[in-house]
Amino acid sequence: MRNDRLRRLVLWPACLLPAGLLCSCNGQLETGKPADPTAWRSLFDGKTLKGWKVPEWGGSGKVYVKDGAVHMKEGEMCTGITYEDANSLPREDYELALEAMRAEGGDFFCGLTFPVGKDPISLILGGWAGMVTGLSCINYMDASENETTQSIEYENKKWYRVRVRVIKTHIFAWVDDKLIISVAREDKKISIRPEVDLSVPLGIATYRTHGVACNIRIRRLSEAERTEVPEEP
Repeated sequence: MRNDRLRRLVLWPACLLPAGLLCSCNGQLETGKPADPTAWRSLFDGKTLKGWKVPEWGGSGKVYVKDGAVHMKEGEMCTGITYEDANSLPREDYELALEAMRAEGGDFFCGLTFPVGKDPISLILGGWAGMVTGLSCINYMDASENETTQSIEYENKKWYRVRVRVIKTHIFAWVDDKLIISVAREDKKISIRPEVDLSVPLGIATYRTHGVACNIRIRRLSEAERTEVPEEP
């Protein structure tokens, strides 16, 4: 009788077992079916800074987690977090997203540094006294002086949805689902400003501003997305 009961349990469909009995290993479910490679993967658990380090630029503000978000308090220079597992990050054909807010201050509340092939670049939101938005750096020119430069008015204590996409031909960026940057990579020198060198390969920094970030996630692109060029902003 006992053996029959065990046999029925083993043969019982996995989808009918209690969720706590299912496990995963290397991205695969118990059934052996691979997880969707284009699905979002969370990089921040909303409770701790596990997987992240807090660089010390000199005079950085306090960094802590509260109410599901990471707070980067105003310092004398940059304050931020840097992802530790560089080897797990894609460098081409991927998308990165988060929500960001400027709680207090008047400079950039989201300096998002991310890999573009072998080189890093930063998306700056609200720099140079609060409005300048763009990529730093393209052909050695920063977000205040290159082809991506623009002014966007950001409200303090308001969340913004931020997303970047890297394909072999372009870099794209969206704020609140509005495409704000579409720049071709061909013949471009990609780099960062030295102020955020401790954010490499992936990091979020603020400058003399209390910035907040949550829901940090990454995904690989589908075959179709790898060649898709969204409509110009």
